[in-house]
Amino acid sequence: MERRATGELYMSTGRRRIKKDDKVRIIAGKEKGKIGKVLSVLCEKERVIVENVNFVKRHTRPGGKTPRGGILEKEAAIHWSNVMLMCDKCINPMRIKMQRLEDGSKVRMCGKCGEIID
Repeated sequence: MERRATGELYMSTGRRRIKKDDKVRIIAGKEKGKIGKVLSVLCEKERVIVENVNFVKRHTRPGGKTPRGGILEKEAAIHWSNVMLMCDKCINPMRIKMQRLEDGSKVRMCGKCGEIID
């Protein structure tokens, strides 16, 4: 959420260029350099959850889903400015370009090699 000059709060929509099942590299933070698959995108919080990255420990009581309870590890969200999409062709993190095709649909492209992602 951001605050306008008038003092009211509003949600910034931003550009959502990272989607579920994309292959990304972490570019900042304690997990820098790791590569993983995006499990989910939290648009309203501008965060993504990446597979096998940024584990946190959660202390849980015994209950329905966890009959034994104890300390569980799970992936926590990362701000989406700290991840970059990986290109399959040039095998590097890339900046995303948006291109409109002849049929009118928009696709994501690699900024370096021009490979279509979608």
